[in-house]
Amino acid sequence: MEILNLKGNHWSARKTDQIYMVSIKNNSSIVEALTDFVQSQNIQAGEVTGIGAVSEATLRFFNPDTKKYIDKTFKEQMEVTNISGNVSIIDDKPILHLHITLGREDYTALAGHLLDAKIRGAGEFIFYPLHTKVVKTKNEEIGINLYDFEK
Repeated sequence: MEILNLKGNHWSARKTDQIYMVSIKNNSSIVEALTDFVQSQNIQAGEVTGIGAVSEATLRFFNPDTKKYIDKTFKEQMEVTNISGNVSIIDDKPILHLHITLGREDYTALAGHLLDAKIRGAGEFIFYPLHTKVVKTKNEEIGINLYDFEK
């Protein structure tokens, strides 16, 4: 079993065989830190899951009629009960596509596409890289980026 400890901007990680465990530093942007991580490890396809806590989160909701996203920011302490998503390539850069479920102090939940969030407490993630490159291109009819297995 190969074990490798790694450090980057706003994150630290351990690689065990082909799987990475990533911890994001307190007060750091989830998307910025995880994007730095996937770029540093040259991950071009894979799956990510995570948990933790945040003090602020901006979620997106896609309206298929207008083909536009509606963004809303929530500034409160929340538990990250789940982040799940994938890594792919758009315009020759690794891109994270993340969805999040957040628990509020009153035990209600928020959920949606994660534009970004700020860690306040812990941010713990598991990456399952795939040994391939997956490209997404914009589907104009639908209005979002989809896997393009022809590229």
